Amino acid sequence: MTAPRPLRDIEARHPALRGAKSPMQTIRIKTPSTDSAQRSGQGPGRDLSPLLAGAATAIGGVGAVLALADVDSPLRGPFTLFFLLAAPSVAIGAVLRGLEPFGRVLVSVAGAVAVDMLVAQGMLAVHRWSVHGGIAAVTAISSLVLLLVLVRRLRGRTARRRA
Repeated sequence: MTAPRPLRDIEARHPALRGAKSPMQTIRIKTPSTDSAQRSGQGPGRDLSPLLAGAATAIGGVGAVLALADVDSPLRGPFTLFFLLAAPSVAIGAVLRGLEPFGRVLVSVAGAVAVDMLVAQGMLAVHRWSVHGGIAAVTAISSLVLLLVLVRRLRGRTARRRA
């Protein structure tokens, strides 16, 4: 057996020897503030979130129905475009729950554009392009991603209950 060698100067001054945490141990995901107005749900703008979510869902649903039913309306184009951006954005945003809000919005919108383009490119590659098929494919992909997020969250809850 050999005797332990003495600590070098830099090792002797290391903060971990005094019980300090390393910088990587102190990085956390930001948690919401514990302000009483935000905790109780009484802050300004708190009541608008469900209203805006419902309006967005209605606009997206109307856009999908207008496009699938071939209704000749001036709202068909904007509402369908909203649906094609919002459905995958919501699904991708649900997966990225731990990110900061701005980063989450940016990544989810970019992902929605990528999903739309990949669906269009795939349909063009197999010579099966149609508006109805594109909307159905984007709806199916978005629904599948949301379903996977729901299953993952439910599994996490049951695992926490068992522990």
